[in-house]
Amino acid sequence: MSAKTHYPAIFLSDIHLGTRGCQADKLTDFLKSHTCDRLYLVGDIVDGWRMQSGVYWPQTHSNVVRRILTYTKRGTEVVYITGNHDEFLRKYTTIELGGIRVVDEAVHETADGRKLLVLHGDQFDIVTRYHRWIAFLGDLGYNALLGMNTYVNFVRRALGYEFWSLSAWIKHRVKRAVNFISEFEGAVARQCKRRGYHGAICGHIHHAEISRIDGVTYMNCGDWVESCTALVETRNGDFEIIRWPQPSHRPLAENGNVVNLPPTAAPAGLGGKKRA
Repeated sequence: MSAKTHYPAIFLSDIHLGTRGCQADKLTDFLKSHTCDRLYLVGDIVDGWRMQSGVYWPQTHSNVVRRILTYTKRGTEVVYITGNHDEFLRKYTTIELGGIRVVDEAVHETADGRKLLVLHGDQFDIVTRYHRWIAFLGDLGYNALLGMNTYVNFVRRALGYEFWSLSAWIKHRVKRAVNFISEFEGAVARQCKRRGYHGAICGHIHHAEISRIDGVTYMNCGDWVESCTALVETRNGDFEIIRWPQPSHRPLAENGNVVNLPPTAAPAGLGGKKRA
């Protein structure tokens, strides 16, 4: 058995257990290959929205839950941060479920004492917050695209090509969607700065990123539907985005985005893409 890679902290978001788009087998493989002192589940882990219209829960999804519970049994602190798709858990915040602490947001302190706000991020999505019916319609359209992913990648596998997300390709090329992502990132950074944190870690928009925005470090875990990404903190306080699987199972930063929080006392962040 190959040695597992250990990190002080691992951040996962937007797994969407209970949906056909969830790539649970890849996540189970990732969890088997890594250990950590603290595991943050940054919202939309279970998709309560989809389960309202029918339950889809194959063994691969149970395997993810079992692997997370194995983490708790082996001493890993697991923090479950609620999102909009698993908002039914928000009435249970501040309690522990099977050794997993459920909260609406958390503060992660790095090895060198930096404080990062950790939250799902749906609070900064105007559509989700104020126009829920539009959000539900958008969710239906998004899941239709994910269904098309299945057929596209069936053909790609037959031709010997790796997984490719049609839905992600479309989303990142539609101007309105790109603008939404930019506005979302800016809103998270501004809130983080107002509250005096050095940076923020979130999910929600299924777009893994490490950026410096308005003097703070913005980080997004990505998802396990399209991109299969995790955010990790290394022993020296750097942060990396890992895409899974990697041919050599070695963590690679997203587009070279590796962030090292500076040793200054003022809330600031360095690394990744810089944006004013």
